[in-house]
Amino acid sequence: MRPEELKQLFTSVRNGEIGIDDAVKKLKEFSFTDLGHSKIDNHRELRTGYPEVIFCSGKTVDQVRDIVQHMLTGNQNILATRATEKMYTAVKKICDEAKFHALARIISIKRTQQKLTQTTIAVVTAGTSDIPVAEEAAVTAEFFGNRVSRVFDVGVAGIHRLYNKLPEIRNARVIVVVAGMEGALPSIVGGLVDKPVIAVPTSVGYGASFNGLSALLGMLTSCASGVSVVNIDNGFGAGYMAGMINKL
Repeated sequence: MRPEELKQLFTSVRNGEIGIDDAVKKLKEFSFTDLGHSKIDNHRELRTGYPEVIFCSGKTVDQVRDIVQHMLTGNQNILATRATEKMYTAVKKICDEAKFHALARIISIKRTQQKLTQTTIAVVTAGTSDIPVAEEAAVTAEFFGNRVSRVFDVGVAGIHRLYNKLPEIRNARVIVVVAGMEGALPSIVGGLVDKPVIAVPTSVGYGASFNGLSALLGMLTSCASGVSVVNIDNGFGAGYMAGMINKL
């Protein structure tokens, strides 16, 4: 329940449009709503400026649908990450506005339009195989009202491809760099720009990459200043953080 909704509730009680018992019931849900399998944080956007995001991995199709159905009553924008096509199909049946971003594995519902930032976020990948994680970052950032520039497949094995895109990358206010294998690209980018770099290690790579651990350790030990690191394959976390920085 948003502040304007709370004000409207009190006005409705005063005007006799809603009874005291119904008003008390709505107030009980001001903090969170217990669906049995999930507790929906109705207060998240009021506290942090961003609504609760649904992490779909490990949830059933019915659970995801139930959560979305409840959140729709608040007339808020909804983002669901790590979603499957079956989850999207179930959500689409209850909300025709739902969109599925297949590469990013994200379901988005936009009920209120946000003003786009004038500044941009650059999302850069080392390889084509890193694009799904990069798309999770890009779609997340766009969902929260940020302009995003995508620069894909400019890894260190052909570093001239990166130099060709440097003007576009340098024009961004914050840069998300997504890489697997040895995870070297964020260090390279960090040494070429004067903007914050958010590094995202991916689980892409051969055996000794240890499902992204090698890239993670390489990024954590980067000699370039201004590089921070999120967890393996955490495109959402990178896109969310980049959006917060972009809006400062």
